[in-house]
Amino acid sequence: MTARSGPAEESLMGHLLELRSRLLRGVVAVLAVFLGLMPFASQLYERFSAPLLSKLPSGSQLQAIDVAGGFFIPIKLAFFAALLVAMPYLIYQAWAFVAPGLYQSEKKLARPILLAAVALFYVGCAFAWFLVLPMVFGFLAMFTPDTVTMIPDVARYLDFVLVILLAFGLSFELPVAVVILVVLGVVTPAQLREARGYVVVGVFILAAVITPPDVVSQLMLAIPLCLLYEIGIVAGAVLRPKPATA
Repeated sequence: MTARSGPAEESLMGHLLELRSRLLRGVVAVLAVFLGLMPFASQLYERFSAPLLSKLPSGSQLQAIDVAGGFFIPIKLAFFAALLVAMPYLIYQAWAFVAPGLYQSEKKLARPILLAAVALFYVGCAFAWFLVLPMVFGFLAMFTPDTVTMIPDVARYLDFVLVILLAFGLSFELPVAVVILVVLGVVTPAQLREARGYVVVGVFILAAVITPPDVVSQLMLAIPLCLLYEIGIVAGAVLRPKPATA
């Protein structure tokens, strides 16, 4: 005699099927954008290499040490660009999966937090691309001896830039993390203000770890993070639930 599956098992199976559906939609979206960007892979690579080549002597080029590097690098770059373009849709799929389990008040609060998270990620990436990378490459090129010829490897350059973009994009999520902690009641704005000194020290240590070994990039990450931390405290104080009155 076989036992019937209970409501809990049916509910779990339904959640797993829903999760699979959301994941498949996200994968299809990324692949669709990726295929759409593939014909422009060469143009993406030229635009991608511009921040470094603009700081090198005229006529300089990047080199591919690996035999297949010249083929795979544009593909890898197009895939990363597809992830960036499809990021809002991916976050929407994550939101659509968890939203049915939230209360109406939680949904109202989660929507602006999600929008802020997406916007801050793109702001962080743009900040790194338009300000940090040109200044870092200019700083490194300026202190390179004249007897040394810079011929960077394209694979290492790609990894370096992608790490910087992701580091700044994720680091700019700090206000969102602070607001979530305050809203959930884990910490209070007063406690965050008291911990300000420790946070500043931690931010500068983090900046020293994830940025190149130069003062310029470290300061350009640490200073915005300190400002974003203060913004998170203010936003958390505004959005935190008010204590119930008797």
